[in-house]
Amino acid sequence: MGYREFPPPRNLRDLVECAWVVDGRPEPVRVLPDGCMDLMRMAGRVVVAGPDTTAFVSPRGRETFVGLRFRPGALPRLLGVPAAELRNSRVALADLGVDVSHDRSLVGLATALASDDPANETAPWSLPQLRHITGRFAHGAAVADVAKQIGWSSRTLQRHCGAVYGYGPATLRRILRFRRAVRLLDNGEPAAAVAATAGYADQPHLHREVRELSGMSLATLRQDNGQKMSIDVPSGSVTVA
Repeated sequence: MGYREFPPPRNLRDLVECAWVVDGRPEPVRVLPDGCMDLMRMAGRVVVAGPDTTAFVSPRGRETFVGLRFRPGALPRLLGVPAAELRNSRVALADLGVDVSHDRSLVGLATALASDDPANETAPWSLPQLRHITGRFAHGAAVADVAKQIGWSSRTLQRHCGAVYGYGPATLRRILRFRRAVRLLDNGEPAAAVAATAGYADQPHLHREVRELSGMSLATLRQDNGQKMSIDVPSGSVTVA
């Protein structure tokens, strides 16, 4: 038992990376930053997990947590709320003006949200553009290069990133690089190889970033994921603290 991921609902694949569940023995849950936002059911409420800039630790009793992890930049366009307003926070969906009076599943709620036209402020790009821009930043592209490619100024791209992702391009690149590193570490890659593949300057740089973003040493993070997870764990997924 513990943390498990499932394929995204077929009708939401363009927006959702995966569905997930956390159960098992009561203990705190550590969430690593990944550039994503989640819609989850916990403590009897539907909650939006904003984009994190560092590890977030949540207490959990015997209750099972379930959620949908949205692709970077996807959930704000459904909520009509700039991601920057939700950064490093957990907010009840009802507090964002969403009607949760109907007894809907998370998939039902997400489907209903996706049926509305997105707000311009939180969806300045089409979904194909969003995927392209996210991919470019995930591979370390400079703001000026991305802006030039899509025909915008760097200033405009910077402003849009706050509403779409919750932070600027530099922070987004850092978090997506960390996410890639955690995946490689969980696959058993040596730290030196992970540093080179993920785009860190050197191995000490990787160690510093892991400690700052996860709150754990690299060795502890690797051990924690290895002992607690039975699947490939992306950064941004939950781990048991």
